[in-house]
Amino acid sequence: MSPTPIPAQASAPKGPTFRFDLVAGLTAAAVVLPKAMAYASVAGLPVAVGLYTAFIPMAIYALLGTSRVLSVSSTTTIAILAGTQLGLAVPDGDPARLVTATATLILLVGAALVVAWLLKLGFVANFISTPVLTGFKAGIGLVIVLDQVPKLLGLHITKQGFFFDAVSVVNHIPETSTITLMVALATFAVLIAMERLWPDSPAPLVAVAGGIAAAWFLGLEKMGVSIVGLIPRGFPSLTLPDPALAARLLPGALGIALMSFTESIAAGRAFARADDPPVNANRELLATGAANLGGALFGTMPAGGGTSQTAVVRAAGGQSQLASLVTAGAALATMLFLAPILGLMPNATLAAVVIVYSVGLIKPSEFRAIRSVRTMEFRWALVACMGVLLLGTLRGIVVAIIVSMIGLASQSAYPRVYVIGRKRGEDVLRPLSPEHGDDETFEGLLILRPEGRLFFVNAQAVGQQIQSLVAKYQPRVLVLDMSRVSDIEYSALQMLIEGERRMTESGVEVWLAALNPGVLATVRNTGLDARLGRERMLFNARAAIERYQARKATGGTAAERASSGGQR
Repeated sequence: MSPTPIPAQASAPKGPTFRFDLVAGLTAAAVVLPKAMAYASVAGLPVAVGLYTAFIPMAIYALLGTSRVLSVSSTTTIAILAGTQLGLAVPDGDPARLVTATATLILLVGAALVVAWLLKLGFVANFISTPVLTGFKAGIGLVIVLDQVPKLLGLHITKQGFFFDAVSVVNHIPETSTITLMVALATFAVLIAMERLWPDSPAPLVAVAGGIAAAWFLGLEKMGVSIVGLIPRGFPSLTLPDPALAARLLPGALGIALMSFTESIAAGRAFARADDPPVNANRELLATGAANLGGALFGTMPAGGGTSQTAVVRAAGGQSQLASLVTAGAALATMLFLAPILGLMPNATLAAVVIVYSVGLIKPSEFRAIRSVRTMEFRWALVACMGVLLLGTLRGIVVAIIVSMIGLASQSAYPRVYVIGRKRGEDVLRPLSPEHGDDETFEGLLILRPEGRLFFVNAQAVGQQIQSLVAKYQPRVLVLDMSRVSDIEYSALQMLIEGERRMTESGVEVWLAALNPGVLATVRNTGLDARLGRERMLFNARAAIERYQARKATGGTAAERASSGGQR
């Protein structure tokens, strides 16, 4: 199996687009860089790691990606997943071991994505259903918000799990640092006001600058407000992974790779314009994989495409990946010249930025929309959310995937079998329903329409539905309208053959109608077509009705002699 060829750059900017990309890149930098530092904090890493992530992976993706505007650094989901896995690998938080573990984790993430590209597994992005992803992200959002609350209040708690941590925060509220809370509230005020009054503004940059200015002029650290502290200035140093940690980190790396790819594809497709080249899922695996592999050598955290930052690029007029290269250049300039100033940023300010841009993951309106359409999928969303809260984020991914698979299996295992009637006075066939109570049926004739692929998982359930409906309607002729059956597997075909034999013995004729070429070929391979004969294999349900009515009118002899209308 040959891999997909390495793609060319997503778009080659022309002269007239340069100005738009330059403005979009600088605007995105004002939003992305503070958020990248916040995401590093979420993952339990030094904030400088966020700057590295906004530089190297973003630049590599800009050269390889197929989306014109996708902005690749880190996201809230990836940050919390990485932080959970690193906490398991380095429970004591030793800085040196943490750097090595991070390099190992991102190397595994990148390798997993590249291997998936080689195997052409781009379709895997569709394996997590939208309702399950909604629940999973809501759980992630709640975990992130609760994780940042102690920083807003100037508290220190021992983490034991979501619900235990919530109780611990409540118990420690009397110990809140008033000055820390005031810094956090001021940051919230700036962020929320600017986002409402000036959408797509550099609100995070303004909030962070305000926090740094307050720390500088008011001496917040001396007043008991925790600050970020020393940020090393300069280019990130070369870091090497530790093969001994690979086995321990691999399960988490696979989960992060899946979420990185899923979020990147979702963001890339969401902001693609009609005249943009299509986002190629398999090539995105290569681009995001290479971005992570490159970051592994220079101390970044796992990376992926972010919806909010991509929205800023598009809203600011970004036309190509040159905008991301501009953002990466801004990150490099910050690393080289502004790092000491960023060290004055209050942790409460950083926590407020994290919360404001993570709470969007919690979308009650989406839960309500899902519930209004499908109760079952609403339950899947709740299970995925609770899986994250009860079992943690990494196990929550497994729960989300399992729930999606169970949902898919349950839908496949219980396909509907409809009783078909005809709209009175018109040549329209449709399933009987209370809304169309005057649809006509035909005495002695029962038309049933199964839907979907018939195979070993659902053959028994479909057979039981058919038997139940035959017992209810007591027809002389049963027509199976196969127009909605895309394929029939061996086990289901054997059920059909055995069912036809039992029906015939009980005095019910079985006719087949509207078999597609593939299903018809399968039926012929078993010899069932010879058993039924041309008179019991019809082109469609209308032909079956006509034949039944003609036979009934003539006592059966004329219809049985006729050969027209049969499915050859």
